[in-house]
Amino acid sequence: MRLFLDTSVLLAAAGSAKGASRYVLEHAAAQEWELLTSIYCVEETDRNAAKLGPRAPAYWRASLLPRLTLVPIELTFDKVLVFPKAKDRPVLLSALGAEADVLLTLDEADFQKVIGRQVYSLQIRSPGEFLIEQRQAGHL
Repeated sequence: MRLFLDTSVLLAAAGSAKGASRYVLEHAAAQEWELLTSIYCVEETDRNAAKLGPRAPAYWRASLLPRLTLVPIELTFDKVLVFPKAKDRPVLLSALGAEADVLLTLDEADFQKVIGRQVYSLQIRSPGEFLIEQRQAGHL
């Protein structure tokens, strides 16, 4: 399964040893999840990780970033897509362009409340929702 992680998930994983975001990153290999993100999200995480405490930037760079596959930043899409949040458009388009199965985000107001829980074949979930669904399906 291909999971695209947006900046909010990367920051949550870097800033807290507990929680669904960290769990997804630390258990991806065992679950055979391919973790995707874009340089756009990496750069946002780099800029903001220090706000989470003195250990977060080093943990992000040394432990979390190597687990990710970087995909190209997509700025256009060949299907109709109406999404008003300009700063989040590269995240959504990159996840669609990478043919991710799920976009994991903690920005519910910017994604799920604006465009719903699915765009074309891409599901949009929080890490917690995703893990609950995986457990209910018997995958965890």
